[in-house]
Amino acid sequence: MSEQRTAAELAAEVKRDFETKHDKVKEIAEKALAEAEKGTPLSKAAKELADEALTGMNETKARLDELEQKLARGGSGNEGPRTAGERFVEDEQFKAFAGQTRPRGRVLVEVKDITSLSTDAPGSAGALVNSDRRGLQVELPQRRLTVRSLLLPGQTAGNAIEYEQEKLFQNNAAPVAEGVLKPQSELQFEDATATVRTIAHWMRTSVQILADAPGLRSIIDQRLRYGLSLAEETQLLNGSGAGQNLLGLVTAATAYAAAGSLSATTQVDIVRLMILQVALAEYPANGIVMNPIDMAAIELSKDAGGNYLIGNPQGTIQKNLWGLPVVETQAMGVDKALVGAFNLAAQIFDRQDATVDVSTEDQDNFVKNKVTIRAEERLALAIYRRQALVYGDLGRVANN
Repeated sequence: MSEQRTAAELAAEVKRDFETKHDKVKEIAEKALAEAEKGTPLSKAAKELADEALTGMNETKARLDELEQKLARGGSGNEGPRTAGERFVEDEQFKAFAGQTRPRGRVLVEVKDITSLSTDAPGSAGALVNSDRRGLQVELPQRRLTVRSLLLPGQTAGNAIEYEQEKLFQNNAAPVAEGVLKPQSELQFEDATATVRTIAHWMRTSVQILADAPGLRSIIDQRLRYGLSLAEETQLLNGSGAGQNLLGLVTAATAYAAAGSLSATTQVDIVRLMILQVALAEYPANGIVMNPIDMAAIELSKDAGGNYLIGNPQGTIQKNLWGLPVVETQAMGVDKALVGAFNLAAQIFDRQDATVDVSTEDQDNFVKNKVTIRAEERLALAIYRRQALVYGDLGRVANN
């Protein structure tokens, strides 16, 4: 318990440090805008000071997020994660179903990606493991899907989330003399609704797969579960909000516009000004999303001497810019970038965690000795503050 309290105290200390640095960044940004409105260009020293303050704030934020995640996990360091396929084939309900001589009916198992709360004993899959059969050998290439990890998680039991979306904040706070009318600030909200949407797909395979735990696990992990994640990634970013689509982050985001008289000449400059735009919306950015082609173009940038500007090709290059993690995904368009305070500006509400349903209840399945496997999930995405999500062109394609 004392170790846990120490970790909590450390997290509180880092949080106070982060809040102090965030206030400093905001103060510098507001001062720069005030000078720009007067026609005074930003000095090199002031720009360097702003960059240093922003980088320090982002590094502290990353440290704070790491500490909070460790506290949330509660110290279960000896527990290894299991895949969705492993959880499915080791479920007692499925074992009983697959153990029948001629399985008939259906079985539904939740396969939410969580850490197992019990160790896996040898032979836990029992008679399902058949030494005469091998698991699926051809695996689909999988891209790293991490947009969800940037967002605030949530749960819901309803079919829609009703919430207030921030529309306008006008801060008129100022020093006033005794007895004088105090200035009025404006904070406007508008009603918004995030409807729960279903993402699902299915496939048909031989009923013999029920007796092949490794093969069934591979199908679930490499095809069904991954397919859901792939579709979810695209919806979280680019959903139109029409029909059965989520309202995605890109669709809801504010267009990039350089603040004050500041200008950008490179892609990295544009990302920096996007971060500034998010900071001026009162929220600190916690991530950058871009296409891997654009990140590669940034990493290939060299100075006049032919030296790489970012990292070393012979070493490990961490995917980050200006102290923020970069999420590379092909769901983002080429020459585009999305910067935001994702964990404050938006939230995912899971209505139904990913589930896998296996059924033989189909005439076609019966006569052809087949089984149907379906995977689906239900979720909603609420956008609280569009100004804290900034989307725009990187200018690379136009310059070629």
